Amino acid sequence: MTEENQSTDENNARPSGGRRRALLGISSALGGLGTVAAAAPFAASLRPSRKTRADGAPVTVDISDIPEEGLRVTVWRQKPVWILHRSRRMIDAVENAADLIDPESDASAQPVYCKNKTRSIRPEYFVAVGLCTHLGCSPGRESEKGFLCACHGSRFDFAGRVLKGSPAPKNLFIPPHYYDERGGIVIGADEAAA
Repeated sequence: MTEENQSTDENNARPSGGRRRALLGISSALGGLGTVAAAAPFAASLRPSRKTRADGAPVTVDISDIPEEGLRVTVWRQKPVWILHRSRRMIDAVENAADLIDPESDASAQPVYCKNKTRSIRPEYFVAVGLCTHLGCSPGRESEKGFLCACHGSRFDFAGRVLKGSPAPKNLFIPPHYYDERGGIVIGADEAAA
């Protein structure tokens, strides 16, 4: 083969500079798409599952449609959490309650911002874990006085404070919570931590 023929064959085998750049760009784009396609399921696996969120991640609850004296139950850390929209009658009953085991909630668990007579951030909304502090049963609501645990007769007022003569040793637990900018309640976190 002559030098001229050999040079022509080599030129045909190699892509030109423009073609080489185009092939390199296409290869890079396909490699990038492949990386994104492989990374998407991996990134999705890093999000907490529904079970994990129920086990401890904060839960946001829309309270705009809870009627006055209505009670909404949600789940946080696999426990029922009550959100009670208290009426003026209920708030008055809380403020005038007598015969309480721990009226100032000194021996009971609640965030500092709920250590008041209504045990709440806003008097009209009461948030508490709905489990009796005696043996962990779930009390039901009495229409006039508060909550009654039918298992052993513990009674709580509308602020979750246990009444004297009840076997429950402490007031209902108040979880950390705050009101978000959309009018909901975020249960499981303090506003300062959000």
